[in-house]
Amino acid sequence: MENHHLVIYDGVCNFCNGAVAFIIKRDQSEAFVFSPMQSAYAQEIIRRSGVDTIGVDTFMLIKYEKVYLWSDAALEITKDLSGYWYLFRVLKVVPRFVRDYFYKLFARRRIQLFGSTPHCQIPDENLLKRFRGITS
Repeated sequence: MENHHLVIYDGVCNFCNGAVAFIIKRDQSEAFVFSPMQSAYAQEIIRRSGVDTIGVDTFMLIKYEKVYLWSDAALEITKDLSGYWYLFRVLKVVPRFVRDYFYKLFARRRIQLFGSTPHCQIPDENLLKRFRGITS
């Protein structure tokens, strides 16, 4: 994957699109690339990864060929962001099943809380190189 970390997210979710923008703003080394789970590219990566628990509440990171899901993905991303976001890794002391319970609880309500778009958003030309499975 060109030595990048791939983030697969729900491309029609306003919160998820905001999370991608948040990551991009704090990813000074441009280590992350992104693909909406609705794209054929992301679906192929998901299939090849062998993960069978993917749903619209899934946030997925592939970093050095290791797959991270849900809260693990979010916490792993914080390691590579500028600023003090890495401090959130202290939440790793909370058992995964507890973190993922609250993650999934929020994920099921994120569309109600933040809304959605009818189609995956297309980034501007400057950012398009950091996205996979999207055409302008």
